[in-house]
Amino acid sequence: MQGMYESGLNAIERSPEKITIWQLSRLLKVSKSCSNFSGDNSTIVQIPIRNCQLIVPKLGPLEREYYSQDMAANLVFSGALSPSDPKDSAVLIVGQLKSLKQIKYSDVSCKLQPRVNEETYIAAVESLYPSPTDTCPLWLNNATVAALPLRCSRHNTPSRAHALTKLVKSCYSGGDEFVVVVCEKKDVFASASALARTLPLFNAKSTAPTTSRTVTVEFLLVGEGSDKPLDDEDISCLTAAAESVRLSAKIVDMPCADMHTNKFLDEIREVGKQLDIEPLIIAGTDLDDAGFGGIWGVGKAAENLPALAILSYKPKSAEKTICWVGKGIVFDTGGLCIKSKVGMCGMKTDCGGAAAMLGAFYLAVKTGFKENLHALFCLAENAVGPKAQRPDDIVTMYSGKTVELNNTDAEGRLVLGDGVAYALKDLKADIIVDMATLTGAQGIATGKYHGAILSNNEGMEQACVKAGQNSGDLVHPVPYTPELHFPEFSSSVADMKNSVADRSNAQVSCAGLFIGSHIGFDYPGIWLHVDMAAPAHVGDRATGYGPALLNTLFGRSSSNKLLQSIAPPTALWEKDGMEVEDN
Repeated sequence: MQGMYESGLNAIERSPEKITIWQLSRLLKVSKSCSNFSGDNSTIVQIPIRNCQLIVPKLGPLEREYYSQDMAANLVFSGALSPSDPKDSAVLIVGQLKSLKQIKYSDVSCKLQPRVNEETYIAAVESLYPSPTDTCPLWLNNATVAALPLRCSRHNTPSRAHALTKLVKSCYSGGDEFVVVVCEKKDVFASASALARTLPLFNAKSTAPTTSRTVTVEFLLVGEGSDKPLDDEDISCLTAAAESVRLSAKIVDMPCADMHTNKFLDEIREVGKQLDIEPLIIAGTDLDDAGFGGIWGVGKAAENLPALAILSYKPKSAEKTICWVGKGIVFDTGGLCIKSKVGMCGMKTDCGGAAAMLGAFYLAVKTGFKENLHALFCLAENAVGPKAQRPDDIVTMYSGKTVELNNTDAEGRLVLGDGVAYALKDLKADIIVDMATLTGAQGIATGKYHGAILSNNEGMEQACVKAGQNSGDLVHPVPYTPELHFPEFSSSVADMKNSVADRSNAQVSCAGLFIGSHIGFDYPGIWLHVDMAAPAHVGDRATGYGPALLNTLFGRSSSNKLLQSIAPPTALWEKDGMEVEDN
């Protein structure tokens, strides 16, 4: 063991210094455990090697409960490059190859000198051959230049956001560092959102770092718009966007034991506090009393009872009322139609829609939304117990319609049906958007990267596709034909069943139509359904999908000029959906 200590300390300055337990374990590749924390700010442990001191931070009540909780990295954005030395802070210069070739060494020399000269930098850029990406080290592992994919098809995002997330994450050194993004101005927002995904807030590993670090993202603009560097308003927007993405991902990443319905309500209250908005909360048996049969029925068997929470922002200049409704199933066992032991793992992610709406609402208000905006969170745990609803039960929804249950594992549409009905009946919404990790079929229909959208308005559908490309949160439409698909829910004893008769008949469309039926297919406003079951996560990690999409889609309702510049040009207020004939 003495030899291991000596080997690890070769990387430390010879003079006595203080190091954290995380830094030491990284150096020695040995996991350490600690107990008996005391002291005002930290516990100091003497190590009998070169007079080093090991610093263990004092933990608060929440941190003691999660001793392994990561001390999340700070993410900072800048519109200009600041001088730094790769010896002290690692730097990654990343962009599309055509963008990297548009800049000169002098544009980035302040990040590389005195370690990397012009000849080395130029040779490195010329050596890049992305397939699909490529990297070239400039100085050890502390200075790197990287190229994003060359090709981008018409259904992809021009920012190459997904590749950017993966590439940057693989290049992090673990300390304070810089990422220089070379791109066009139109790709700045999508790039910032992509980088936010590389730094998740939740980490329960025992080896998680106990010291904070800062990742500074600096944008170097090329092409159209490069004559006007990012200003303070732009940076504020990017900062709020990153916060919204990381918040949404954190909620989805946390297990239900720590992010149950009551904890989710705490997150909503905290966002409300930051925005000076008091949420309206209808919880527990009050839901049943008020007629929210969908939400109450799904969550009534859980220890932490269901809730409907509403955050409302109503500026004086508003002319329209917009409602964002999110599915917040904090854990989905499937109910009495219980999932398999394999299928149940990962069901903490079933609150991805509500998490996205919370992040999106935060970003919209922070950047100056100009219309009435309501975010509705339909929260429940689909648990198994004596009070759980059964197949064959008939539920009366907030819309007044009755539903015969033929699958308790088709619960998300039940809570959202109540949510959209409230948006119509109580909030008089002109536009209703619901977002949910609704169906496994979505991943089959539109894949891992594209959420599936369903809308009664063709203009909204086209605008959402464009917003997805501009934001990096991709979407693709599925058929909207209620006259063909809604009969799948036919019931002999109620207005409808909650699951289809034929699972091979456009499941994604059918699931969305169930929700839409509770505002009516003759709804004169605009309705958009987003099923993001697959894009909500990559592997075991949440992506924070949603806030960037919605704020780009509604960018023309924002006071922020960066969001306005990337918002789709289609006028969203004109109804051009399916005509309904009176018989």
